[in-house]
Amino acid sequence: MNIKRFTPLISVATSLLAVCALAAAPTAAAEPADNVRATTAQLAQASDAVLEADVAGTAWYTDKSSGKLVVTADDTVSAAELAEIRKAAGDRAGALEIRRTPGKFNKLIAGGQAIYAGGSRCSLGFNVRSGSTYYALTAGHCTNIGGTWYTNSAHTTVLGPTAGSSFPNNDYGIIRHSNASAADGRVYLYNGSYRDITGAGNAYVGQSVQRSGSTTGLRGGTVTGLNATVNYGGGDVVYGMIQTNVCAEPGDSGGAMFSGSTALGLTSGGSGNCSSGGTTFFQPVTEALSAYGVSVF
Repeated sequence: MNIKRFTPLISVATSLLAVCALAAAPTAAAEPADNVRATTAQLAQASDAVLEADVAGTAWYTDKSSGKLVVTADDTVSAAELAEIRKAAGDRAGALEIRRTPGKFNKLIAGGQAIYAGGSRCSLGFNVRSGSTYYALTAGHCTNIGGTWYTNSAHTTVLGPTAGSSFPNNDYGIIRHSNASAADGRVYLYNGSYRDITGAGNAYVGQSVQRSGSTTGLRGGTVTGLNATVNYGGGDVVYGMIQTNVCAEPGDSGGAMFSGSTALGLTSGGSGNCSSGGTTFFQPVTEALSAYGVSVF
């Protein structure tokens, strides 16, 4: 897996997200003041402007409670690049709330347990099925790197071939199990136990969630934003991500994010680490399930 500037979680990638704090001053009557809610149209225009600015190391989502477009910038984003974002937003700059987060957004390649292909390590998300055929979901930036996946670093135990991959724009992929009896509908909790996953759902802001990954094991946190756009750099932009304050590190990519027995997402990328914290993004699992016509079990 190639490491990008804004990189999903890969064993060969670096850390992810960083947020910028930037005050937006109104420049025209059409621009919402800091204490005035932006309209839906103004927020959409601001989002388009941030995307057009094309600054790697940024992510953004609409915060319905504040009526702001929250832009998170990592440590690689300079003051000049933040100025470019504000300039691109023009008279919609007042709709921006810019925050900084430590570290660098990366794709974190490296059900939580390790899987290997092409010299890289990722994490399995959820085992799923369509009828009597069993598959494993993981991140699309992972499935892009290899045609055959293994469950050990020596590449002697086959998991199965890549059956589908979607990255960028989305970040999900699917691997067909070569041995259906090896598919387990549970998620490993890295304490010798497992969590049964009985359904899939959509995350909501403020929700307490957990993530399982092969580098840092089981970690918890909270959903901070929905429908986030993340610019990993090099043209790798993904849309519709779940933004959280759960930590993750290279190798956790593709791992399961869940709440209780409900599957919610697949680890995409982020910034920071599990010593200092950070921001991590997840591909909503319901989109992947729908795309491939599969279900959790």
